[in-house]
Amino acid sequence: MNIVFDNIIFSLQRSGGISVVWEELLKRVIREKDISTLFIEYDNHNINRNSLDLNEEHILPKGSGLVRLKRYFNPKYEMNGKHIFHSSYYRTSPRKDAVNITTVHDFTYEYYYKGWRKSLHCFQKYNAIRNSDYIICISDNTKKDLLKFVPDVDESKIRVIYNGVSGQYRVIENPDRRLLPFEARSFVLFVGSREPYKNFNLTVEAIACTDLNLVVVGGKLTEKEEQFLTQKLGTHRYKGLSHITNEDLNLLYNAAHSLLYPSSYEGFGIPVIEAQKAGCPVIAYRASSIPEVIGNSPLLMEELTPAAILESLEVLSDSIKREEIVTNGFANSERFTWDNMYKQTLGLYRESFLHS
Repeated sequence: MNIVFDNIIFSLQRSGGISVVWEELLKRVIREKDISTLFIEYDNHNINRNSLDLNEEHILPKGSGLVRLKRYFNPKYEMNGKHIFHSSYYRTSPRKDAVNITTVHDFTYEYYYKGWRKSLHCFQKYNAIRNSDYIICISDNTKKDLLKFVPDVDESKIRVIYNGVSGQYRVIENPDRRLLPFEARSFVLFVGSREPYKNFNLTVEAIACTDLNLVVVGGKLTEKEEQFLTQKLGTHRYKGLSHITNEDLNLLYNAAHSLLYPSSYEGFGIPVIEAQKAGCPVIAYRASSIPEVIGNSPLLMEELTPAAILESLEVLSDSIKREEIVTNGFANSERFTWDNMYKQTLGLYRESFLHS
């Protein structure tokens, strides 16, 4: 079986959730002895790509031109015979001997963006969806959104395959507390981007009403964000950490009072499972994919208000309830592994190659 992987995502971001998914997929598929792989990729400085050991002889010539422009055009390449084409970011193969597979992660642009960026993104995404033989959605909620925004798609082509979580997230028996920004259990974590729908300001407003500190993990804090944090919390009650390793993030999960994840929309929500695997309670909003991912939890908020966050924090003040939540989180997190993701994706490759 021949598969062409379009690694365009490695040129579009230095790191990120989709890059992680693509890395985990590729590092497993290259071990398959009965699969011949080829890769389309361009110049990049991607952290996840650097961790992969791809055979240079299997990488197609990069060609010329700006990647930021090329991303919107389907690639051309030489290939003999029937093959699968799987793109990391909404491109398809125009070749008649290609079986196209597209992975759809979310519909954030449709819900939260406007103008030409949204129009261009949606045009490319919908074309990829409509021209694919099979479509992978990373959650049932993403599938539901796909059928909402592209109602003409054949539902029988869609497969729901959940993301996994790195095995590096785990409980540490004796964490080195000297590496922590604050005392253990004295801080709440906020992990991810601070786009408006992530509700970062709401998090800060709620923490300002407590004695807890706040650790913000993601991109570097902007000057405006630092001013807001200082105004609400003072200079000594928050810490921003960017580009940290899985090992360091796991340490934070282990030591945190809780993860605050009040996002209004997620295609999946990997930090929720990372935290659960590390024994960290997760406070989240009952919306989009979160209920199907987080499992049964009393920390799912019904509304996005500081009062709702404070109420969830109060639940965790009961040590027995906290331990029960942590135990249930462990059990829930076992549903999501990269090996499971890969086995299901590999099964789809074999099915699509056989029946197309």
